[in-house]
Amino acid sequence: MTRPLRLEFPGAIYHITSRGRQGQVIFSDAEDREFFLTTLDNVARRFHWICHAYCLMDNHYHLMIETLDGNLSMGMRQLNGVYTQRFNRRYGLVGPVIQGRFKAILVECDTYLLELCRYVVLNPVRLGVTKDPADYIWSSYSSTAGISPVPDFLSLDWLLLQFGKRPKRARQRYEEYVSEGIGQASPLLDLRNQIILGSEEYVSTIKTLFLDIVKIKASARQRPGLDELFSGLSTKEQRNAAIRLAHNTYFYSLSEIGQHIDLHYASVSKIANETV
Repeated sequence: MTRPLRLEFPGAIYHITSRGRQGQVIFSDAEDREFFLTTLDNVARRFHWICHAYCLMDNHYHLMIETLDGNLSMGMRQLNGVYTQRFNRRYGLVGPVIQGRFKAILVECDTYLLELCRYVVLNPVRLGVTKDPADYIWSSYSSTAGISPVPDFLSLDWLLLQFGKRPKRARQRYEEYVSEGIGQASPLLDLRNQIILGSEEYVSTIKTLFLDIVKIKASARQRPGLDELFSGLSTKEQRNAAIRLAHNTYFYSLSEIGQHIDLHYASVSKIANETV
């Protein structure tokens, strides 16, 4: 599957997931989880990250991260790298622990940040680990609800302000909001171009930013033309892969691609947004 371009800029907000290699467990016990959170705290301080929510499961984790300096990849290399080294030392292992490339979805604050903060802490409920998110201690839910202390790296100012200016009432309304989300459809169903969650205006802004980056780096890496992207293809699978590459990585429009390969834009859209 074609990898979407990683877009990084000051103020960007991401929903991040990282999984164990081949589905393996990456958190065996409380000590592993505590070390990961300590590492996250160090990374957040060093790279000036704001963490709005988190959840650690046995074989993966979720983070809602805002990067003030546009340095997501640098921080993630530190976070996953330090944790992997310690995990391997503890269990006498070698090689990768975490699946090669973390997934980062760009999130528009006004439309999806609140909903994704809820989605993240409801992960244990969706997976049947618990019926009440308050019973799962390895997420940000209990800290946000005022049940347990707030880690230094967790920022609750923006999140609680969405529910009111009085902290006690805001936490009560937060609990109600999370409870209302149980059983609701995933906000990730609205994902665009594999990496964007936001309004049409936000998506357009991100695409423009991408094209600006492409222009800046044009001397080093030109955006290939559609003729080049679709040349020499002999199978339907190759064609579909080229469609995803053209739309999701190089942001060619659905109509441009459809006209080039003589395929209706609705069919192009279906192929471009397939999860492979």
